[in-house]
Amino acid sequence: MKDRPVDDKAHIRDELDLSEARWVRAAPEDVPGDGYFEYAFVEHTDGITYTALRESAKPNGPVLIYTPSEWDAFVKGVVDGEFD
Repeated sequence: MKDRPVDDKAHIRDELDLSEARWVRAAPEDVPGDGYFEYAFVEHTDGITYTALRESAKPNGPVLIYTPSEWDAFVKGVVDGEFD
């Protein structure tokens, strides 16, 4: 059986302060609507800057947290067309 990946963010998930997060809409400014994602880079006391991701239409809804390596892999996948 394959080892499952460990969620190395479990120790910080509830400790990240998102109240001062500067959310960036992941869509061009001239595109109307609110069905987009927003991301923010959030620094933690452990010295690591995590990436938070939320749905713009639900700003008080769930927030996904990514480590720097996870975010890099996601961005590379987008650039490579893996999600088309």
